[in-house]
Amino acid sequence: MQTGEAMSPQDSKAAGAEATEEQKAQNQSQNQGSPEPTAPPLPPPSPPPAGPPEYPRPKLIFHTQLAHGSPTGRIHGFTNVKELYAKIAEVFNISPSEILFCTLNSHKVDMQKLLGGQIGLEDFIFAHVRGETKEVEVTKTEDALGLTITDNGAGYAFIKRIKEGSTIDRLKTVCVGDHIEAINDQSIVGCRHYEVAKMLKEQPRGVPFTLRLVGPKKAFDMIGMRTRAPKSNEGKMVNGKETLRLRSKGSATVQEVQNEFEERATKKVDDLLESYMGIRDLELATTIVEAGKDKKNPDDFAEALDSVLGDFAFPDVFLFDVWGAIGDVKNGRI
Repeated sequence: MQTGEAMSPQDSKAAGAEATEEQKAQNQSQNQGSPEPTAPPLPPPSPPPAGPPEYPRPKLIFHTQLAHGSPTGRIHGFTNVKELYAKIAEVFNISPSEILFCTLNSHKVDMQKLLGGQIGLEDFIFAHVRGETKEVEVTKTEDALGLTITDNGAGYAFIKRIKEGSTIDRLKTVCVGDHIEAINDQSIVGCRHYEVAKMLKEQPRGVPFTLRLVGPKKAFDMIGMRTRAPKSNEGKMVNGKETLRLRSKGSATVQEVQNEFEERATKKVDDLLESYMGIRDLELATTIVEAGKDKKNPDDFAEALDSVLGDFAFPDVFLFDVWGAIGDVKNGRI
């Protein structure tokens, strides 16, 4: 191409391409021996933030003895009363059916320390086993015999209280803690306390009937004692801030001890159970309070109670009195 001649568009493109290729070659020769810089490698992903270390809940171990005397055993891994009795029986190589009931922190037949549905995590368990069997003839002279019945949660109903001056009080061989094994030779083993109370209430006045009783085995320092549970100060005996709650259905749970409202309401409901049904049962009273404490009206309370305790068929007048008692405690009137 001569100087001064015009350049065609095609020539311009070709020259531009040549210049570009020449530039690339020059750049390539300049960069030989020094490779192109690359991006630094990404750091490895950081592990998720560590939370507080998880520790398994410690195994709950309880100490136990036979109430009339024995070495100390250790039990764990039970979720209800029947399993508790089985664990105790295994430790002492006896049958679970030998155990009448258990008390907490006392080897005496003390109904204020009766094991119900809750055990303090530091409580010491004393198992009262079968002792003497006896039969007594009873004739009702009034509608009530003067007995309060409870049960051990494993099929044995027994006497929790004897009313002073009552028909039963005059029978000096009958004691608090005696298991009622039969009425008129009809075994009642496996019956709940409210069923036994109903049977006794239905016995006609003036007609003798027979009770077969099994007393707890006594240590030498207890022989000859005829204990009675006082009417006042009867309540749940627990130590520490937490208790193991044993349930008739479902697993045992560790929970806080009752607050003041729950404790007072439970005591009041237990009194009403004795008044209406002739039974004492703190576990039952606790369940009733739990069913009613958050309810807004008696109908909701009755429905909730029926869903968990329908077998009891509580009379309406009892339900209204319980509802009123819970409300009185909640509002500070009791």
